[in-house]
Amino acid sequence: MTYTLIHNPGCGSSKKGLALLQENGIEPEVRKYMNAGERLSVEELKDIAKKMGGVSPREFLRDKDAQKFDIPPTLDDEKLFEAMAENPKLIQRPIGINGDKAVLGRPNEKLLEIT
Repeated sequence: MTYTLIHNPGCGSSKKGLALLQENGIEPEVRKYMNAGERLSVEELKDIAKKMGGVSPREFLRDKDAQKFDIPPTLDDEKLFEAMAENPKLIQRPIGINGDKAVLGRPNEKLLEIT
């Protein structure tokens, strides 16, 4: 199975998460989701939420960016998925995906839970 890391190379936590995986012998497929050609679709975001146990997208929403982009706390999940697909800054990182499991790497050690 391929381990995929949803990664932002401009984020310190994301860089540390990638380094942690590599230090543990895992060379993930890196998805630089902030790049226009690698953005996550609504369907991919829904799949990540499902692999996290069927969570709301709020579980991997960057709260401070949600405030900057005027995302109201009452926005329903469907609209939130759409907003996150449209503006990837709203997505918390790093996210590890391995098979049918996904985890938000906060703290980074959580990335190792699905290896």
